[in-house]
Amino acid sequence: MKLEGRVALVTGASQGIGHACALALAREGASVAVAARNQQKLEELVSEITAAGGKAAAFVIDVAEEEQVKSGIKSALAQFGKIDILVNNAGITRDQLVMRLKRADWDAVLNTNLTSAYLCIQQAIGSMLKQRWGRIINITSVFGQMGQAGQANYAASKAGLIGLTMAMAREVASRNITCNAVAPGFIETSMTAALSEEFKQNAVKAIPLGRVGTPDDIANAVCFLASEEASYITGHVLNVNGGMLMG
Repeated sequence: MKLEGRVALVTGASQGIGHACALALAREGASVAVAARNQQKLEELVSEITAAGGKAAAFVIDVAEEEQVKSGIKSALAQFGKIDILVNNAGITRDQLVMRLKRADWDAVLNTNLTSAYLCIQQAIGSMLKQRWGRIINITSVFGQMGQAGQANYAASKAGLIGLTMAMAREVASRNITCNAVAPGFIETSMTAALSEEFKQNAVKAIPLGRVGTPDDIANAVCFLASEEASYITGHVLNVNGGMLMG
């Protein structure tokens, strides 16, 4: 129970990587504030955590909406008293070649994937500064490191998260707060389930370990970065991609 006594807030917790992160953090002893747009899925997740002996509460937040972020995190702080660990995981895709990419789809992806992380950090950082301990973990992507045709908006948002991670790491290091990113490769989630079988097969060929990742692969990395064992790691991008990107 490495995280006993800690409080974690996870965005995009209703499914996929966020769901796995919330469960893993709870298993390690953290109380978990789970945030997403889907109230029913959040309540099911809270039930799953509490049934296993953990502590959790649901907060319905659309992270693209500033006022919802402010009120939601304020409610989480009121309920739990603090936030020690912030996992900025919420993300969407609106894939299209740049020449056909609508401005609305550019803005939606940047707002949900990147601006939301800034908003959540801004609301949670006061608690971390006050106690002189904190962990900020941003979920970026291998495509924020190497790009991907048809995903200019997504790749830009995820590359932006890496820059945000490093800037924040420098800003708050003196207060014993670390800020790191986890960069998943090809992970089996509902987001990737929509991709064609041909695309998936080609993706696996590009992965030296020869398999797609699972949400638990990412959750394990998040738990490590949230722990005391990672106290001397900050401003780092932890690649969890089966060897897909080396260099």
